[in-house]
Amino acid sequence: MIESYEGLVVPGPITTHISAPFWAAAREGELALQQCDACAQYFFYPRAFCPHCWSERTTWRRASGEGVIKSFSIIHRPGHFAWTEAAPYVIALIELKEGPTMLSQMAGVGIETVEVGQFVQVSCTQVGQHILPFFRLQTGSIGSTAGSNEA
Repeated sequence: MIESYEGLVVPGPITTHISAPFWAAAREGELALQQCDACAQYFFYPRAFCPHCWSERTTWRRASGEGVIKSFSIIHRPGHFAWTEAAPYVIALIELKEGPTMLSQMAGVGIETVEVGQFVQVSCTQVGQHILPFFRLQTGSIGSTAGSNEA
């Protein structure tokens, strides 16, 4: 397990006018999701319309940052050489409290300790020159205050 991601020189996200609020929230240590103004459903990934009802009326909202691991994979051979120093690491499908599922990296956890069903909390993490929404294990259940939002 890597102790700090700050020294990695990795390709970062390409911010668009649609995704800019998501990345701005991450820089503030928060997770933001879009919510449809017509059907009230949350969704992820950022897009110009609601995937549930096709409305173009959406609003960015601060999310709880809490979720549950639905599935995960241990990455031993990264798809990009810049992540080699971090390997092995865990990529997980996180079912967010608000409903959407998000693919993200687990931080601060050994590969042998991750299990489906564990509660997690977003942890916006400095990775090279980028801030990325990783997740950390949370003790307790969704809604408990035991999780940390610190990098």
